[in-house]
Amino acid sequence: MNLFALKEQLREAGILISFTGSFSHSIIEELGTAVKKYLESAETHKSAIMDVFSVYIEAAQNVRNYAERRSQSDADASIVVIAKRDSHYRIYAGNIVEAADTAALGHRLDALAAMDKNALKAAYKDQLRRERGPDDTGAGLGLIEIARRATRPLEYSFTPLAQGRAYFSLCVEI
Repeated sequence: MNLFALKEQLREAGILISFTGSFSHSIIEELGTAVKKYLESAETHKSAIMDVFSVYIEAAQNVRNYAERRSQSDADASIVVIAKRDSHYRIYAGNIVEAADTAALGHRLDALAAMDKNALKAAYKDQLRRERGPDDTGAGLGLIEIARRATRPLEYSFTPLAQGRAYFSLCVEI
């Protein structure tokens, strides 16, 4: 493998940080600290630092939580990437999901994409007040928070895989 060529491809694509593998609390925390320090050293505006950091944390936690809930042994197929193009940051997250979960997740993401900032704020407050049962999991506050911080509607896709699974990809622009 030519690491120099890989480094150049990452630079050309604007990739600042990329992690592929199993996400643990400590990995999420360490990468979060690295993200924050990198953005501070690049003299990024404070509000952008918090938005990128928050979206990274929420996306990584969503990936980790889904893998834990589904007891996935292939959690190493997960990825979170932070890239910068022009004046915008993009946070990408991807993981394997059950194909049966894609319709509900897609519907939730479409609903969030259709909301303006005020509707997202109201949805967040509503979700905070909602009673949750012990089996209540899934796209709740985290996705709403991600959508609130995004400067454009969330972009996502599902790539069908074998054995009733799909690869979920999410892109958030800040």
